[in-house]
Amino acid sequence: MAERVAASLLRAASPSPAPSPSARRATAATSVSFPSSCSARLGLRSRPSSRFSQNAATGGRGALRVVRCMAASDPAQVKSAREDIKELLKTTYSHPIMVRLGWHDSGTYDKNIKEWPQCGGADGSLRFDAELKHGANAGLINALKLIQPIKDKYPGITYADLFQLASATAIEEAGGPKIPMKYGRVDVTAPAQCPPEGRLPDASPRDPAEHLREVFYRMGLDDKDIVALSGAHTLGRSRPDRSGWGKPETKYTKDGPGEPGGQSWTVEWLKFDNSYFKDIKERRDQDLLVLPTDAALYEDPSFAVYAEKYAEDQEAFFKDYAEAHAKLSNLGAKFDPPEGFSLEDEKKEEPEPTPEPAVAAAAAPPPPPTPTPTPEPEPAAAPASAPEPVAAAVATATAEEKNGAAPQPEPFVAAKYSYGKKELSDSMKQKIRAEYEGFGGSPDKPLQSNYFLNIMIVIAGLAFLTSLVMN
Repeated sequence: MAERVAASLLRAASPSPAPSPSARRATAATSVSFPSSCSARLGLRSRPSSRFSQNAATGGRGALRVVRCMAASDPAQVKSAREDIKELLKTTYSHPIMVRLGWHDSGTYDKNIKEWPQCGGADGSLRFDAELKHGANAGLINALKLIQPIKDKYPGITYADLFQLASATAIEEAGGPKIPMKYGRVDVTAPAQCPPEGRLPDASPRDPAEHLREVFYRMGLDDKDIVALSGAHTLGRSRPDRSGWGKPETKYTKDGPGEPGGQSWTVEWLKFDNSYFKDIKERRDQDLLVLPTDAALYEDPSFAVYAEKYAEDQEAFFKDYAEAHAKLSNLGAKFDPPEGFSLEDEKKEEPEPTPEPAVAAAAAPPPPPTPTPTPEPEPAAAPASAPEPVAAAVATATAEEKNGAAPQPEPFVAAKYSYGKKELSDSMKQKIRAEYEGFGGSPDKPLQSNYFLNIMIVIAGLAFLTSLVMN
């Protein structure tokens, strides 16, 4: 975007203090492992100098080649990447860490800061080493390593979109609700734009309920959002070597799937459902994890209203969770276009396939010799109706005998064979046709007697005999 290029020029033109050795190491490590989305797309669009992204990120004073970077993601590539993520989840069982990746990128948002990207949020900053080293992000380097090949394959997607796409897809593929997502998030371009550490929730604060409100209220979320989002702990495990919480392994995690070990909140920790709320309420299994912030959902009266509801009603939990997840994924995001775009909108805009037309008649059918009045002929410009299944089979056989020159039979009009002369439904036409042809009739050779009168006589006779037998 133009504002980012301008910002890079201002930094290059104005004096700035030399970065510290630790900052230089973080920048260098990041630029090698996870390049910015802009630099990934530049090779396809404008072929700039390979030093551009590095100089812009580090504030270098060398010759700067200004190139406009398209920030919005390509809808077609987002859609294709979603399919690749589904395949990745099937083979790596990485649903929990993908959810965490999206959450931790967007969960740094501060509604009290109006400037972007200082406000934090879903801006792709989590790809930089400076933010990956935050204590709450321990282990997320593994998620980046899993998803980076998809980013390389689809350079037209921003990291901000890719992280949120992976998170929502993981929920849905684990059996959770459909998340009403939108895309088009803009990426930050340098480690200096990462948010400060300390904005994500802590597992063991002094006052768990108050801490959750402090963190989530800062994002603009409420108590219902807090409890609904906590329900995502139905997926995944806690590892003591990363968070300091949980057992090294339990009977539910010792054999995987995926990397063995850790302690899960639920028995089926790769299935998204409402079992989290049931398990943390009962606390009957010592192999299932309950953090202080989990217990607060039933200890705090306001939280408990929602926790009790979700434990009893999974449909209500899914509905509230989908809304809260979508809200969280948009926090602090800068969209290009400003309204974003939805993959579901792409589906709605696709034209429906036109059905194949029926086989055209080779010649007009001759009028059937019948004593009954014939219906008024159709206008000459109207196409001939497609034959019914039985008539179509007859027409096909006749065509084969006459090298494809069979005449098209007259469309079946049930009203022709009834007193009322009123058109019937398609299903009734099929039934009448089958029974009518069973008596030897056809559209070209109607029966001499009235068909419906015969049927009524038979039914009346059967009813009379039945009454005699019963008496």
